[in-house]
Amino acid sequence: MGEPVNREKPLRVGIIGCGKIVAQYLESFRRLQDVQLTAVADIDMERANAVAAEWNDGGAGEGGVRAVGVEELLAAPDVDLVLNLTIPAAHAEVALAAIAAGKAVYGEKPLAATTAEARRVLDAAREAGVVVGCAPDTVLGTGIQTARKAIDDGLIGAPVAATATMVTPGHERWHPNPDFYYLPGGGPLLDMGPYYVTALVTLLGPVVSVIGAASHTRAERVIGSGPREGERIPVEIDTHVTGVLVHESGVLSTLVMSFDAVATHSSNIEVHGPQGTLAVPDPNHFDGETRLFRLGGSEWETLPVSAGYVGSGRGYGIADLASTPEGQEPRAGGLLAFHALDVMESLLDSAHSGKSVAVTSRAERPSAVPLTSQEG
Repeated sequence: MGEPVNREKPLRVGIIGCGKIVAQYLESFRRLQDVQLTAVADIDMERANAVAAEWNDGGAGEGGVRAVGVEELLAAPDVDLVLNLTIPAAHAEVALAAIAAGKAVYGEKPLAATTAEARRVLDAAREAGVVVGCAPDTVLGTGIQTARKAIDDGLIGAPVAATATMVTPGHERWHPNPDFYYLPGGGPLLDMGPYYVTALVTLLGPVVSVIGAASHTRAERVIGSGPREGERIPVEIDTHVTGVLVHESGVLSTLVMSFDAVATHSSNIEVHGPQGTLAVPDPNHFDGETRLFRLGGSEWETLPVSAGYVGSGRGYGIADLASTPEGQEPRAGGLLAFHALDVMESLLDSAHSGKSVAVTSRAERPSAVPLTSQEG
């Protein structure tokens, strides 16, 4: 059986997966006093070596970071937690291997490609006695947390409805290897939806049912940049998904996630109540302005930053996990990630069946983050 995360010293982290997103984690780890990066691994050792060299050249971390094979990282005694930055289709496999090695695990979103795989991860972690965390941790930043505090302080009254909108022509325009976005486990809902669904649950509480619709408009996409520019790739998922989430509180959230549209004037998220409306910043970012239009008011006002981790970035969820008391679920924890995945999978099930679908999982609304600096 694995040991719980040791919270008496910096949490020693090993990264599996050295793709594009790793740079954002490295930037945060250089600032976080509760996280110590010790090793990196990738199926492509050249990429792992490049990440280790970048870190060590920056002078961060006592003793430097070593590039190793995946199996060596999983067996390493100086790795307490595995940061899983592999592609979505591999999330469950890597997480299960880390848990089997007695390591805590924190993954990029989604927790797994399906709820069935995600359930295996949570069950294995519970049996092993290790902690599971998962992105997005953007909800811990000052943007979403300031909006949450405004709701909790009653500035709009009891929320009655929300909208969440994300539209883009598609990631193949800028990503040099966008194939996974258009395979099972990808798409606008499973790629970008975790930010929005996790933010809605953080703001408004868990979801009990959904009804959705979806479309699959093109059979292939054309890569727009990098060495594969002009190459055509297949599309195997829905590229426009919309629906309504019914929260346990009774709030109705309308969700639009699209890789088919060009732009929108809509706020990323709006929350409506009888006393006002909140315009919530982009849940893919950690900061941003929260704006309020009060009942009887004449214009939007920007609320002062009042909650959340200041200056945060990807990886702050790991630092938050490291400071979570033993036995408590981390704010960016596996249960919340599973619930978000369940909501999204249920929405796709509803879109394909034409019927409302009950969401059977539950996740407690995570505790609020006071205005806090995590930097050392």
